[in-house]
Amino acid sequence: MPETVKLHPKIDGGVKPTDPSFAGGVLVCLCQSRPVKVRVKGQIAHNHACGCTKCWKPDGAVLSVVAVASHENVEVLENGDKLKIVDASALIQRHACVECGVHMYGPVEREHAFKGLDFIHPERFQESGWAAPGFAAFVSSVIEAGVDPGRMDGIRGRLRELKLEPYDCLSPGLMDYVATWAAKRSGALKG
Repeated sequence: MPETVKLHPKIDGGVKPTDPSFAGGVLVCLCQSRPVKVRVKGQIAHNHACGCTKCWKPDGAVLSVVAVASHENVEVLENGDKLKIVDASALIQRHACVECGVHMYGPVEREHAFKGLDFIHPERFQESGWAAPGFAAFVSSVIEAGVDPGRMDGIRGRLRELKLEPYDCLSPGLMDYVATWAAKRSGALKG
């Protein structure tokens, strides 16, 4: 029997279903002393497995798990003095703990379809029930992180087994949203 491809600890055993009553929770970094805590109000959106080289991944994970929340629903509760922006030139201003390296939240603040959203890693919630991942994005980017290209069929196959359709960009719905935003901004679409 072939060995199961390991992708991320929160999806390797199967994708846990969304709890419709989930109303938010607290993200906590990995630090044992003075952990950073960030409250996220409400359910998260567009949760997905991500292969990009910018997202934080737990040790040994091939992919990250990342979602968004409205910026106004994200609040640093404790030890915000330990946060630093990873790359000030990036679209997503990922705020990471300087001690353990976990990306706690990443707002989009410049003009973009995602402005007003914060990217988070829901596996850092203390609570369970957050929206289940629904797809996989930027899958081929794992090669840029050092994954052997010969593993890609197995990785994509495992994602499909988990019902996480693998894309080498965002999901079609999100790509349509970005394109619609750009078309309205340029005047190609009215309204």
